[in-house]
Amino acid sequence: MKRAAVLLLAIILISVGLSYAAVYYTQKSSARDEFFFGVSFGQQTAAEAKVMIDKVKGYTNFFLVNNWDIATNETALNEVCDYAAQAGLKFIVFFDLISRIAYPWHQTWLDTAKERWGDKFLGVHLRDELGGKQIDDAPNNKSVAEAADYSDAANRFVSNITSSNSTVDAKSKGVPMFISDYALYWFDYLAGYDTVFVELGWNHSTPQHIALCRGAANMQGRDWGAIIVWTYREGTHESGYLASGTKILEDMTAAYRAGAKYVVVFNYPTYPEANPYGILQPEHFAAMQQFWDYVHDYPRGTNGKVDGQVAFVLPKDYGWGMRSATDNIWGLWSADEKASLIWENINKLIQKHGLELDIVYDDDRFNIGEKYSKVYFWNETID
Repeated sequence: MKRAAVLLLAIILISVGLSYAAVYYTQKSSARDEFFFGVSFGQQTAAEAKVMIDKVKGYTNFFLVNNWDIATNETALNEVCDYAAQAGLKFIVFFDLISRIAYPWHQTWLDTAKERWGDKFLGVHLRDELGGKQIDDAPNNKSVAEAADYSDAANRFVSNITSSNSTVDAKSKGVPMFISDYALYWFDYLAGYDTVFVELGWNHSTPQHIALCRGAANMQGRDWGAIIVWTYREGTHESGYLASGTKILEDMTAAYRAGAKYVVVFNYPTYPEANPYGILQPEHFAAMQQFWDYVHDYPRGTNGKVDGQVAFVLPKDYGWGMRSATDNIWGLWSADEKASLIWENINKLIQKHGLELDIVYDDDRFNIGEKYSKVYFWNETID
């Protein structure tokens, strides 16, 4: 009888332990797969922000306050954040800089944001497109205006961002940092960003840019997201447009299936005939509702997602724009002799592996072989 009692006790303890472990790992898995979907607000007033929040609160769960006028007006910013929180939305706030002089209230605002809004406040979208500006813009708008070689450019790019007052302030306050970009994602992460939103649009390859951003996040242990942006833009923002509702639904779904933690739909005001919803049209809102239904019908926790299984490894510090075989490198050099082979190999691998492909960099700080079942290097012959 005594042995039977001991055995029964052991079985009970094991059962309790297994139950606890199941709950723990289910919660842990659920936390890892937390997903945020929302719209960026690019218009100018708190009243306009409230109109947008009322429009989308039934089929989104977060809001990106993406407007400099509001981010430099403490009263308006608090009004928008309060309204978003009351609507049940979490939010991220855009700051082009965390001011110490022109807007000193930025400092105390960030110190108290978590206390005021709790987990509704997700962090700051600090600056914008630093990688893209490095590739495309004039020298005075780049993080690095000149460099001796690719590695020097990479080191200067990372160092200049890391040492900026805004980055230092955000890190010292423990505020998560977000950025949207269309190039050099790997180096955005190295510079300290916690999450990069890959810009899906511009008629660029969706699988390729997901591979670049997700690969960087995966290797460096960070989160990633996607923001649906202009398909085409000529001259000013006002002459640009988003893709059709069908196309943005396709891109949102691809990012979700590939494991994005955030999916955002970009917005911008329209002039001279103002649309209260900016560039977003009824077909875009309909696509967002369809996507929200899809997310709930096919949760990744039970339906799975497409992980990066295969890695393509770029040369160390090879800051190539990668939008065509002739794109520039670091915004400082023309495409070199490696570019055409890399371009050819990437397109072959996308055709073969689709969303299972990640694109990473040769970097001794990270063990690529531990993360991927198959690794291709840039100079391999790929059939």
